[in-house]
Amino acid sequence: MEPRPVMIFTAFDGPRLRYIAGIILGDILGLQWEVITDKRKLGKHHVINYSDENIKGSFKISPSSILFEKGIAIKDISVERWKELPVFFRSSPDSDIPFDIFAASFYLVSRYEEYLEFEPDEYGRFRASSSLAYKKGFLGKAVVDLWAKELAKSLLNKFQTMAFRRNEYKALVTFDADEPFEYLGKSIVRSIGGLLRDLTRSDGHALNRYNTVAKRKPDPFEVFGYITGCIDKSNSEARFFFPVGDRSKFDHNPSWKNEEYSSLILQLAKRYTHGLHPSFSAAENFSILDKESVRLRSILGTDVRISRYHYVRLLLPESYRILLKAGIEEDYSMGFPDEPGFRAGIARPFFFYDVEEDRQTQLKVVPFQVMDATLYKYKKLDGKASLDIILNLINETKRTGGLFVTIWHNTSLLDNPECQVWREVFESMLNAQQ
Repeated sequence: MEPRPVMIFTAFDGPRLRYIAGIILGDILGLQWEVITDKRKLGKHHVINYSDENIKGSFKISPSSILFEKGIAIKDISVERWKELPVFFRSSPDSDIPFDIFAASFYLVSRYEEYLEFEPDEYGRFRASSSLAYKKGFLGKAVVDLWAKELAKSLLNKFQTMAFRRNEYKALVTFDADEPFEYLGKSIVRSIGGLLRDLTRSDGHALNRYNTVAKRKPDPFEVFGYITGCIDKSNSEARFFFPVGDRSKFDHNPSWKNEEYSSLILQLAKRYTHGLHPSFSAAENFSILDKESVRLRSILGTDVRISRYHYVRLLLPESYRILLKAGIEEDYSMGFPDEPGFRAGIARPFFFYDVEEDRQTQLKVVPFQVMDATLYKYKKLDGKASLDIILNLINETKRTGGLFVTIWHNTSLLDNPECQVWREVFESMLNAQQ
């Protein structure tokens, strides 16, 4: 027999409440639920009283106003502690938990704060340091998942017959092939120009370039055999994202028409789930992204359904609206390039909610927790400190039964002395995340 749904009683049934209830009660806790505005329909169900009224035998959460509003407004947020966790949007003293878990979770998962005015970085991105989680010191915790776990304990104290889903931890390693080759994949003009520049240098680049182009030795950046070997050995799940945009100041990938590059794409796509790596400008231009999607589809012979923006250049809500318009169903750009952690406060996929339009979309967002370049480029960390951060994030994700996702680049894992430490970090991570 199907368990009876939990009834959420509220004075106003709106899309924001339904969205976040679906994540907390449905996706995380595995409960059936319904929103009710008529007390006469509550019956003998377990009731979450999301109102200022008093309902005997119910589990009360006094609501904040954010889920009943339209549009975006600056919120005066005070962060307190509960069950050793940071919480905000305080509830009334007669509530069963001291904060509005639905409002606080919506604020983080919807990325509400990124719709407000902020000082962007040099690439137009929302800085980690501008986020509430960073300012209050909880960016390294999947607080939405942890809040849901504590909510389950509190609900069980009130309703002893309730049963919750047990979530299973998983891990996913992803790769952006920004620069798959150092010498190959270039036009004749660029190859000759590169060779002439190298001839003026005394570091051996000219000979390396010649031997690579002449197929006497492998391209230094083409280490995908090593990468796939590590993936297979650790039995890890992986995704590869391929750029096919035009060359620019920020985009250094080969031409999508290049045979060596298209061959590499097809080789990896046969074995692993793959998607588009939209160019720098595509994050704010539908026509560019659509053109690139068509290009990748012409190489693969299949529709392009998943993506991650180059430079993790996610500009909300425009970048997600562009993906939806282009037919992308799943995106992996949700994470900060400048800090590791849980940008949306959650360690599992969720659907993008457009706060301006007040609607849940069909774009699935798969957040990542850490990127290789964050560690060595932005934070200037060594291998040991980087691995410590990674292991901590793995443990935090395991606490929640969530999905641990990392971003790597082939250029971080080259077969040279400088990259050896990052190969060690990479291999240690693959072993630890299982």
